[in-house]
Amino acid sequence: MISGPSPDTRTLADLAGRVMQGEGLTGGMSLAVRVMGDEEIRALNREFLGVNEPTDVLAFPDDADSEFIVPRGESDYLGDIAISLSTAVAQAAELGHSLDAELSHLLVHGILHLCGFDHVTGQEDESRMLEREEFYLGDLGTVHRHRT
Repeated sequence: MISGPSPDTRTLADLAGRVMQGEGLTGGMSLAVRVMGDEEIRALNREFLGVNEPTDVLAFPDDADSEFIVPRGESDYLGDIAISLSTAVAQAAELGHSLDAELSHLLVHGILHLCGFDHVTGQEDESRMLEREEFYLGDLGTVHRHRT
């Protein structure tokens, strides 16, 4: 159990639907989002990426054979997204915007990873991903800062 402010799950669910539709994922496509603390996301980061530190968001495409979250009978399953609430709270405070804005950014970022976008493979790919994030969230300014 993590402690902290409660995210606006309805707004995040609506945003996820808009992003998935905007990326051409329609017809019952689903994903799972789990909000957790730094220690739990650190364990996932260590297990799946070999990085022993917390991060803000992780994305696990369905084809990764991850058993992180088991979908309930979903035939068109995109994958899993893990978001650290602890890190989101800290990043929102550091960057001077709301927790909802930070969580929205992390959610969009995670969905775009599940759709095949990546920001660590080169400047062109990072620019393409940022363009899609800005399409859904508006001008991100300082919000676009990720741990690598």
